[in-house]
Amino acid sequence: MIQKFLQTYKEAFGNAVPLPVTFGYSHIPVTEINKIPRCMIGSIRKVCEGDSLTLSADNVLCGGGSLYTAFAPMQERLPKFVSETEHYKQTPEQIKKYIHRLDIHLTDKPYLNFVRMDKLSSLDEMEGILFFATPDILSGLCTWAFYDNDADDAVCTRFASGCCSIVTFAIQENRKNGRSCFIGMLDPSARPLIPTNELTFVIPIHRFHEMMQTMEHSALFQKAYSIVRKRINGEIGK
Repeated sequence: MIQKFLQTYKEAFGNAVPLPVTFGYSHIPVTEINKIPRCMIGSIRKVCEGDSLTLSADNVLCGGGSLYTAFAPMQERLPKFVSETEHYKQTPEQIKKYIHRLDIHLTDKPYLNFVRMDKLSSLDEMEGILFFATPDILSGLCTWAFYDNDADDAVCTRFASGCCSIVTFAIQENRKNGRSCFIGMLDPSARPLIPTNELTFVIPIHRFHEMMQTMEHSALFQKAYSIVRKRINGEIGK
């Protein structure tokens, strides 16, 4: 199934797009537990280049990151920091309520693995598919997600840190067999760690299996998107 999808994905978007990254919790790390910079986003983006990444409680040093990857409970200082230092919310109480609504439960598996999709033989244990997407690529991904889903939340953008918009939302949606996909990386603190013109788009694995069945029938293979595909791949002017 993986190779079939990647072939169809390249036909839809061309060879210029980054390959998607899969992620999920496991009892087994896929690579050495290396020290990473304080924010994990740069390390996650590098998985597009082919090197896998394993996160754990030992190398996720950011308080927000350890919360949103479910390795540790919320640090007491976090609400005040997000509100009064970063000014992302008006009051610390808003952050407390937000985190309470997220209802994050600590993982019972010690590792969170990120693997570029072409490096996998199976999607077992994976919970989300992550795309780093320019506006033109994002147009195609959203168009595909909207094809068989009329819900208002077929594609969502919510307040979140970069890691929350990638990991937390997708895993929670996947575990309830939900159908929403998520646009992320609007977090100003994390944006310098990815290319200027990229956002993220995450499909929970449950939803991905549904969308696999519709990809070739969607607008990705019709005239309008074929023009966008040519622009993505430098075949026509920008």
